[in-house]
Amino acid sequence: MKLWRPDHAISGPRRATDADIPALNRLFADAFTDRYRRDGLVGVRVPPLNAQIWRYALDDARDGAMVWTDEDQRIVAFNIAHASGVEGWMGPLAVRPDRQGLGLGKAVVDSAIEWLKEAGVTTLGLETMPRTVENIGFYSRIGFLPHHLTVTLTLDIGPNQRALKPRAIRCSELSAADRRALLGRCRRRLQATAPGYDFTREHELSAELDIGDTVVIEDKDVRAFALWHSAPLAESRPIEELRVLKLFADGLQSFSQLMGVLETCAARLRVRRVAIRCQTAFHQAFRTLIQRDYRVRWTDLRMTLAEYPEAVVSGGEVLFSNWEI
Repeated sequence: MKLWRPDHAISGPRRATDADIPALNRLFADAFTDRYRRDGLVGVRVPPLNAQIWRYALDDARDGAMVWTDEDQRIVAFNIAHASGVEGWMGPLAVRPDRQGLGLGKAVVDSAIEWLKEAGVTTLGLETMPRTVENIGFYSRIGFLPHHLTVTLTLDIGPNQRALKPRAIRCSELSAADRRALLGRCRRRLQATAPGYDFTREHELSAELDIGDTVVIEDKDVRAFALWHSAPLAESRPIEELRVLKLFADGLQSFSQLMGVLETCAARLRVRRVAIRCQTAFHQAFRTLIQRDYRVRWTDLRMTLAEYPEAVVSGGEVLFSNWEI
């Protein structure tokens, strides 16, 4: 058995800043391309991410955005840990291919776990590719347990997509005071279902960076809301899709209405498709998406640290929380 000995040439973690984005992008593209290659997907080349998406991730994570550097002060590993109230998750994270297999990966994950625990989270999770058995085994040995899949689905939007009722409120159309009040109502409604969860920072950062918007269906109380991004994920790519990051609905009817509103938003923005990452614990919501002609594109395995599970949502309510940027 090979024992791990710390590499004293590596220092960290320290907080990642905007100045690190080019280096993070190179490591991200190289590490994930290497991962796909080792999984047999030889022709896949992962592109660098849009710098605005990195800024969103780093600003959202704050001190949870951690990097490690080598003897030449080059980034050798990173882990971006997020706490949305009591919901904690990590991603993306990567170790430079030439430093893998030496125990650094465990140190990277352990640092994020410690930071999230200190932040007071009660959910602590991540996602990984189901076919990557090495990753699943690695995270399991650290204490993570596998659960349901997150299935990425997309719907192509036609040029004649019609507006649907009820009309949703778009936060971008409100005054600053009205927007804060509406997001406060969204937070309170969410916490009635998932105590302690809070997506307010994500809503505000998306508006501040002009990469997306929040839509809300309200009838006396908030019935449904969704945070979406339309900024391209990849660097130097055109706007191609409206991606849903956070979603809540008080039932299947509200969920279906909200999906219609999102599809209308995409059509008005002249975006080609809607993409949503559905946690399959919500079976009926998944079925609704299939019935609306959404197509399955990708799967990820949801894992949570033992004794830090996701909130239990009952009564037909729907809660999607994207654990990717």
